[in-house]
Amino acid sequence: MARFTGPKGKIVRRFGENIFGQPKFDRLLAKKPHGPGFHGPNQGRRKLSEYGKQLVEKQKLKYAYGLLERQFRITFNRARRMQGITGDNLLVLLESRFDNVIYRAGIAGSRDQARQLILHGHLKVNGRRVNVPSYQISENDVITVKDSVRSQTLVRRYLEENASRPAVDWLAVSKDELSVQVIRQPLREEIQSVANEQVVVELYSK
Repeated sequence: MARFTGPKGKIVRRFGENIFGQPKFDRLLAKKPHGPGFHGPNQGRRKLSEYGKQLVEKQKLKYAYGLLERQFRITFNRARRMQGITGDNLLVLLESRFDNVIYRAGIAGSRDQARQLILHGHLKVNGRRVNVPSYQISENDVITVKDSVRSQTLVRRYLEENASRPAVDWLAVSKDELSVQVIRQPLREEIQSVANEQVVVELYSK
């Protein structure tokens, strides 16, 4: 499925926030804190309507997790059907995507890199090869690496490169066995959201 492939630096500068969580974008924002383009320095002076503010929050989540509108709408509708608070459910579903779990586990330096690993068939879930980045990971699932020297060498290198990334409590990562066990679903308070999810709920509730 198609997805945004343009320059992420412009997206980060447009929002004035590192929604992708990569250190290089922190450096970019420090160097160029204003929006991109000729009118970038004046973007902060524009007053957004309530709808505009809601739209910005939705766009942040979409870009951060690499979803297009249709995918995001499907995820939101699923969150709305679940028990509990819709906004919390939405974030938990986004965090439980296969590509995001791989990113959180430190197996990839970005969600794009995680998506590439999955699409190329380097990873398995419960012993079965899964090449769908949007696949929903559940409690007690075990993610392993394909039994090939190339796949295992690649994953070991990525784990080493991302060793400084903080661990998350809902995942158990074994660098020796090259595996990730999902201990449980993430809790809302454990998710550092790049957007106000309740504003997104208000947008879709109109």
